[in-house]
Amino acid sequence: MALAALGLDVVSKVVVVATLQDREPIRLLGGLLTLRETRNSGAAFSIGTGYTIIFTLIAIGVVVAILRTARNLRSVPWAVCLGLLLGGAFGNLIDRLLRAPAPLQGHVVDWIEVPNWPVFNLADSAIVCGGVLAVLLAARGLQIDGTRIGKDGGKDDGQNGDKHDAKDDAEVGGRDGGGADGKGAESPEPPDSASASEGRG
Repeated sequence: MALAALGLDVVSKVVVVATLQDREPIRLLGGLLTLRETRNSGAAFSIGTGYTIIFTLIAIGVVVAILRTARNLRSVPWAVCLGLLLGGAFGNLIDRLLRAPAPLQGHVVDWIEVPNWPVFNLADSAIVCGGVLAVLLAARGLQIDGTRIGKDGGKDDGQNGDKHDAKDDAEVGGRDGGGADGKGAESPEPPDSASASEGRG
C-alpha cells in the first residue's frame, strides 16, 4: 500500500512538472477541478510556509515511527491505514530532500485544485485518508496487533470463547459420565463361568 501511494504520487508529480510548469492551468468539469502546478514550502495544504526544515524533520520522524509501529502489525485495515500514511509522508519527504531550493528545504509539488480549498497533491490525499481511517479503526476498538478492545475496556483476542467452550464441554462430559467426580460409571462385571453354568442347568 505504501509503495502504491508513493509510486502514484511520484509519477503524477513528474508528469505535472513536465506538462504544467510555467503553463496555464487546465480547468476540468466546469471549473470544479483545476490542474495547476504550484510549489509549497509549508506542510500539507500550504500550512506553515516558511518552516520547511522543521516540517522536513517532522516528516522524517513520522516515517521512522510508522516503520517501527509496522513491526507489530497484524491487522489488514491497519496495514492499509499505515501504508497510506507512510506512502504520503514519504512522497512529500522526497520533494523536501531533492527539489529546489536546497536539500531539506525543497518545495513540494502541488497540482490538484478544487473550489475553496488549497492546492494539494496525491501524497496529501493519502495522508488525509490514512488519518481518517485511523480514527475510524480506533473508534471501533481495533488494535494494530489484530485484537479488539471490548466495551468493558478489555482486549478480545478471540480465545475467550474457545476457553469457555472447552469448559462447557468438560462439564457436559462429567455429567454424561454419571459421576460427580467426572469419572464414568463402571460397567457391570460379566457373571463368572460357574454362575453361568448353574443358570443353564
